[in-house]
Amino acid sequence: MAALGWLTPRRRSATARSVLAGEASAEAARKSSQEIAGTTAEPEFPVHGDDRAAAFFDLDNTVMQGAALFHFGRGLYKRKFFDTRELARFAWQQAWFRLAGVEDPEHMQDARDSALSIVQGHRVSELKSIGEEIYDEYMAERIWPGTRALAQAHLDAGQKVWLVTAAPVEIAQVIARRLGLTGALGTVAESIDGVYTGKLVGEPLHGPAKAEAVRALAAAEGLDLSRCAAYSDSHNDIPMLSLVGHPYAINPDAKLRRHARQMDWRLRDYRTGRKAAKVGIPAAAGVGAVAGGTAAAIALHRRRR
Repeated sequence: MAALGWLTPRRRSATARSVLAGEASAEAARKSSQEIAGTTAEPEFPVHGDDRAAAFFDLDNTVMQGAALFHFGRGLYKRKFFDTRELARFAWQQAWFRLAGVEDPEHMQDARDSALSIVQGHRVSELKSIGEEIYDEYMAERIWPGTRALAQAHLDAGQKVWLVTAAPVEIAQVIARRLGLTGALGTVAESIDGVYTGKLVGEPLHGPAKAEAVRALAAAEGLDLSRCAAYSDSHNDIPMLSLVGHPYAINPDAKLRRHARQMDWRLRDYRTGRKAAKVGIPAAAGVGAVAGGTAAAIALHRRRR
């Protein structure tokens, strides 16, 4: 029997190196069996039937190429709601925010105050009607197929999917409905009996405000944020991305790309050649603060004259 002694358990304890070797071998065996069975080690995501999970998508340059508000302005210009000089001023104002890389509080406040004073007294329904037409003309063909597929995966898993954007909530809701999403969180302008008062409810839904909106919605919906996903192209949305258990950087700007790599977040880039420059001109929080934004406000003002 002495010759079979190697079959009996040894009395001495295993060394740290032998424990490591054993664990590594077991892990390799587990992965091998999964590959043979046609599965991967990575857990399923999104998890089908997880009703405490949801997905939150930024809009501009994440779901749509360019800025929704800029495309909206193009549609209004086509309808001769304002002249070339006003369109150029609007476009330059958007570009300034992007090129400067910072948001000057005084500059943004002036833009918000001006737009709010113009939109005052106009009806919400008018803005929504315009948005429906312009979506078909300019926005539908600019939806990123890759991001759309990600959103559909969540819907197919039985989860709710929300847009979260600094764009006016009325425009965001049009886009969400056309894409078959659950709904949209956007900047809210105060209205009474369907008429804008010229005041903003809170502040533009930008940066930290997006994170607070997602947190509030999750509480109301009974969601577990650690099981939720968020998608964005901008470093301004790091607060929102940091809230969830599954953050994704989509077509990321340089700052978000660096942060995502440091945090080991997943990245997706649907731009040709991974261009650093954005497609179109992103909406600035200051201009997107008003329902319809500066372009919509100017258009409505001209029509009422």
